[in-house]
Amino acid sequence: MLGFMNEEALNKTMSDGKVSFFSRSRNRLWTKGEESGNFLMLREMSVDCDNDTLLIKVHPLGPVCHTGADTCWSEKNHQEDFLFYLEDIINLRKQASPEKSYVSKLFHKGINKIAQKVGEEAVEMVIEAKDNNKELFLNEAADLLFHYLLLLNAKQYNLQAVIDVLKARHSK
Repeated sequence: MLGFMNEEALNKTMSDGKVSFFSRSRNRLWTKGEESGNFLMLREMSVDCDNDTLLIKVHPLGPVCHTGADTCWSEKNHQEDFLFYLEDIINLRKQASPEKSYVSKLFHKGINKIAQKVGEEAVEMVIEAKDNNKELFLNEAADLLFHYLLLLNAKQYNLQAVIDVLKARHSK
């Protein structure tokens, strides 16, 4: 979508991670999704070469366009971006209070505890793989993937770095 931001909207977007705009017709600040629940969760922001336009990449929580379409340009939003969105959530939550966030609590315990959790989750997934309980296996697989993303973050890497390695191997 295309929207207008003033300084207040930009500051609100950066502080709460939900994209806000300034409505010139309503003459007020508004957060996309405040009525519909279809928020735009901030992933990345960049400025153009003239320093007069922002490109804001988001994870949309539902349709973006007021018509109910995925975008205002009839494009489709892709769900495969969810893991990248999850990386952004991990970045936000690790800065939260350890009393309020499991992610922050784990990060405060350090890299050894995060690595240990990955090992524990891997073992639990292997154990579940030997049985035929789909729900338990998939839950353990999800736990392993989540903790793996935490470990990548703790090592200051991300999923894209791993994807790049896999792509390079594939092209050989």
